Amino acid sequence: MPMVKLHVQPRGSAGTSVNPLPKLLHTPRGLALIELQGTINIPPIDPSSSSSTSIGRLTFPLEGSEEDWTKNVYLYVGQHQRLTGEIKKLPKPMAVVQKRDTGGDEEELEVVEIVEYKILFGARPEPVGEAVDKVMVDDEDD
Repeated sequence: MPMVKLHVQPRGSAGTSVNPLPKLLHTPRGLALIELQGTINIPPIDPSSSSSTSIGRLTFPLEGSEEDWTKNVYLYVGQHQRLTGEIKKLPKPMAVVQKRDTGGDEEELEVVEIVEYKILFGARPEPVGEAVDKVMVDDEDD
């Protein structure tokens, strides 16, 4: 039976990057769990390129308001589709692990994050017209 050692990173060793997610979703490394009902078709990735592939824009339109902002999260995919989702607390926190570089033959893993919430997109995408798209692009330019 294969066996791999598992380690936990010391607190405060995750770095100091700015986290664009709402405070409720903040984790030391800025990771978030997104659950989709379906598949996002991603174009073929060029292995020689070091740039990432954008799949859309994640927005939290009611964050900071008195309304329950966790019920309205949008993922704009491309220019013509919008997924509506909500933030849900996981029944049990989930650990995110990564391979640890030991420099030897033995493989080890380390826990890099504990995620307690997920962003759930449980419905089919909605079509989005040009007017909404223009507002979203204008907001990004500010």
